[in-house]
Amino acid sequence: MAPQKTSYGEFLLNNRLIVLVALLTLTLAGTFGAKNLYFDNDYRSFFGETNPQLEAFEKLQRTYTKIDNVQFAIDPQSGKANSPKVLAAIEELTDMSWQIPYSIRVDSLSNYQHTEVEGDDLIVRDLYFDAANMSADEQKLVDQISSTEPTLAGKIHDAQHRSTSVNVTIQLPGKNADEVAEVAVVAREIVAEIEAKHDVKIRTGGIIFFNNAFLEASMNDMASLIPAMYLVILAVSYILLRSLYATAMVLVIIVPSILVAMGIGGWMGVGLTPPSASAPTIITTLAVADSIHFLVTLMNRMRAGHNQRDSIIYSLKVNGKPIFLTSVTTALGFLSLNFSDSPPFHDLGNITAVGVIAAWIYAVTLLPILISFVTIKPKATIEKLDGVMGKLGVFIADRYKTVMTLSIATSLGLLALIPLNEINDDFLKYFDESIQFREDSEWIGQNLTGINQIQFDLSSGEPNGISSPDFIKKIAAFTDWAMNEEPVTHVQSISDTFKRLNRDLNGGDPAFYKIPESRELAAQYLLLYELSLPYGLDLNNQLDINKSSTQIVITIEDMTTNEVRAWLQRAEDFLANDLNINTYAVGPTVMFAYIAERNIKSMLSGTFFAVLLISGVILIALKNVRLGVISLVPNLLPAGLAFGLWGLLVGQVNMAVAVVAGMALGVVVDDSVHFLSKYQIARRDEKLSPKDAVIFAFTGVGTALLVTTIILAAGFFILAQSSFGLNSYMASLTAIALIMALIADLTLLPALLIALDKDTPSEAAEHAANDGPETPAMQPTS
Repeated sequence: MAPQKTSYGEFLLNNRLIVLVALLTLTLAGTFGAKNLYFDNDYRSFFGETNPQLEAFEKLQRTYTKIDNVQFAIDPQSGKANSPKVLAAIEELTDMSWQIPYSIRVDSLSNYQHTEVEGDDLIVRDLYFDAANMSADEQKLVDQISSTEPTLAGKIHDAQHRSTSVNVTIQLPGKNADEVAEVAVVAREIVAEIEAKHDVKIRTGGIIFFNNAFLEASMNDMASLIPAMYLVILAVSYILLRSLYATAMVLVIIVPSILVAMGIGGWMGVGLTPPSASAPTIITTLAVADSIHFLVTLMNRMRAGHNQRDSIIYSLKVNGKPIFLTSVTTALGFLSLNFSDSPPFHDLGNITAVGVIAAWIYAVTLLPILISFVTIKPKATIEKLDGVMGKLGVFIADRYKTVMTLSIATSLGLLALIPLNEINDDFLKYFDESIQFREDSEWIGQNLTGINQIQFDLSSGEPNGISSPDFIKKIAAFTDWAMNEEPVTHVQSISDTFKRLNRDLNGGDPAFYKIPESRELAAQYLLLYELSLPYGLDLNNQLDINKSSTQIVITIEDMTTNEVRAWLQRAEDFLANDLNINTYAVGPTVMFAYIAERNIKSMLSGTFFAVLLISGVILIALKNVRLGVISLVPNLLPAGLAFGLWGLLVGQVNMAVAVVAGMALGVVVDDSVHFLSKYQIARRDEKLSPKDAVIFAFTGVGTALLVTTIILAAGFFILAQSSFGLNSYMASLTAIALIMALIADLTLLPALLIALDKDTPSEAAEHAANDGPETPAMQPTS
């Protein structure tokens, strides 16, 4: 085995220029794919094509007008939302909203289609015109309608006149990824113009700005987190290595790893979402580990008196196998994300896996070559840390029974806390307060209307069945039930339109604010009304083309996914049990309400396969069943401990946290693989006892484990500062798992090795005959 490793090192250093040209060619070929990358700012990308909630939503979108929208919420800076000045701003904003690309409908107080009867004629007109010159009677009518009309109150306009809004329905062609940003840019230009002319502040919300928030979160993270990560790596690497050149070489390995990973992502047609856009930050942290292990061994060897060339070859020999193993296991952990029910996590896993393998290739080719061009001098920092780690190894080895007992007790205590976690989420809080969408949406929720829309498709079962009084009564019953529910702020229902038409066509008598008595009368009213509606304000958002079904849109307050699911169950039960209508809620709110649960279930399979594959790889590589079984404990335990501590500190598991177990498993095995590799060298080559082999491993690899874990944990803690909540939760839990893994690998793993990896009789006799292991154990050259 050793000659093969040595011959590789010799070959590499003897053919440096050829290898560099080959690496440059491969890097350019991979990186060139980055031209195909684009930002995917469609919230639907978080749902797989077979997601049942997405399928139901897409079907409904094909039946009725789409609900993609821009919402302008008007915050009066003086007076109320029904004052003439604000009404003038609404009027102008309504007209300007038609300038927004792909707009197909605009709803506001000014263009609300007010109905009244003159003689035998039904008059349908805008609620008001020329607000600056309205009469007192016109103002009174606006005040009354805006606060009492079900179509407006609690949705378009606040009944207490605190705020009002203009809602623009958007139909995106879906031909390119810039459509959302194009709409958002024009909408913001309109906001700036209205705010400059009127004494109002305008908040922006709706699906378009929800989508745009994903883009802004991705760009914010890439602009702020990656530079912060590089600063951490530079600082920690330099403190350890005390060599500017060696520190620079660590960065040189990182950059092409990221470029190739993102380039391959481009070749695969990946669209960047906040999860996949975090891949460069994760690759940055993971790529450092290989370099640190290589450089620490190199400098230890040089400090022992060997020349730089021989030390490079030796470091490749000693670290080649564990670096390869850790790269493969890490890649497998991230590839397990393909089991996720959310495609952006597939992209994150695939891009990161490519980056990890690329980092391995560069670490065993480019890094040794670049180091060979310049003479470096090992500093005392590593030697001092090695001494500290050696003393820690002696301490653990001498007290391994106590350490094992305390480790097991602590682990059981933390594992017992896992049930404190509950599957719960709040998709508005996917974005932190730095994202304008969240601030505006929270204001809208507090001052105007709810921010979540839930759609129900109620079918009469026959063409033109929408005019059946019995069916309208069912619609009205569901509408009344929903309006009495605490989280509901508005219900858009065709039954309210029928009642209003019946009243107005009976002289405006309030006694006739009820459902028409006959089917024929209801059909006539509906036809008359539809013929009177202007362009862009038809009933396609409520009725299907055959007039056989209607869409009811219920607006609710911001709630967690658990609360949403509970309310949905009540609504569906009422429809089925009280109205004999079997239908299900659909819409983005419903989709996000179930994604975490679906993601956790799918990732259980992913994590199971990751455990099998990673354990199998380690077992085959170690060629020792006993060590392979022992390695399972520190490899599987950290994720469980992290979830236990998470249950105590946070207690909420969302769809991002669901992917942590498989992902973290691939990362946390790095420490145990390196520790066990050094342990095996001590047992096989140095002929040391289990206790002395543990001390040997502490001295030889403890420093590298400590430093790489600090860098990895720091990297994930930096990612935890992401403005996108899913990334933040995922990174925080992973960082906790990494710290738990280091503690387990430096306490429980050595204790288990000493306790379970017993000497054979011949080995015990040989060790008893030796004078002592102190010298080889405390001063390894690897």
